[in-house]
Amino acid sequence: MIIDYRSDTVTKPTPGMMEAMMTAKVGDDVFGEDPSINELENMGANMFGMEASLFCPSGTMTNQIAIKCHTQPGDEVICDESSHVYQYEGGGIASNSGASVKLLQGNFGRITADQVKVSIQPDDAHRAHTSLVSLENTSNRGGGSCYDFEEIKKIQAVCNENKLAIHLDGARLWNALVAKGETPKQYGEAFDSISICLSKSLGCPVGSLLLGKKNFIKKARRIRKVFGGGMRQAGFIAAAGIYALQNNIERLAEDHVHTKQIADVIATKEFVKMVLPVETNIIIFELKENLTAPDLVAKLKEHSILGYAISPNRVRLVVHLDITKEMVAKTIEVFNQL
Repeated sequence: MIIDYRSDTVTKPTPGMMEAMMTAKVGDDVFGEDPSINELENMGANMFGMEASLFCPSGTMTNQIAIKCHTQPGDEVICDESSHVYQYEGGGIASNSGASVKLLQGNFGRITADQVKVSIQPDDAHRAHTSLVSLENTSNRGGGSCYDFEEIKKIQAVCNENKLAIHLDGARLWNALVAKGETPKQYGEAFDSISICLSKSLGCPVGSLLLGKKNFIKKARRIRKVFGGGMRQAGFIAAAGIYALQNNIERLAEDHVHTKQIADVIATKEFVKMVLPVETNIIIFELKENLTAPDLVAKLKEHSILGYAISPNRVRLVVHLDITKEMVAKTIEVFNQL
């Protein structure tokens, strides 16, 4: 039995999801004729109270399309220094949009309205033009940390006052919604665009949605085409997204319980220097000087447990729907023996 905590992207479709995929109604999406994709896009938009949405192969694509829609070459994007849009999307802000980045040092990946306010460039020909603020909820490198929604509203107010767009990388937004007892419509009211992944927390094999106003999504569809993201009979994978939205959101609370159980044990180990606060389904912990992250990952692998070294001294474990109670018990047993 392999226990895989490397990411929540490693999940396999459940029997119910596979059945939905196998029986999906499909058509040519480039012609707008795939009924399953149309249903998924409408479902996502309606959940968040937004006008329209666009189905894409990945969260990186939805984020990058959004940034290109919101900016012009020479503009500047404000985001946390650990943001996925900056750290893990291949320099796409620069190569795709010709924009630069103003990096802020947030609290476990979360920036504040005050930080945003003082980071907006003045109207000066010598400076980049600030046009977009991008937030990430939950924060991957922040250990699955969640924003306080009141702070999001303050950031929204700063953006409105300064005519800035505000985008949300909601790769694991579902986890935040469940953990904080918030609703999708709250977020739909706070952001100009939202990227939501179906292939992370919700267990789909592929896919993300980009949400926004109709004119924004019309522009985004054209950019998706330019990026090579036009798909044909992709309703087979859209059907997985429909199933996930109907069946896999509430169960995230179980992942959060499992995550906390494992993290509590890790925090007691002598070789662990610190564990980032655990709010959702991610555990990031730092090791003391006598043990490297790759070495610990190798030790765990000897017990058929797969983790991920995100730096020389930090390990990340991500809990997901393929992690059972028995796997959690085995993981705790192995850590207690280390």
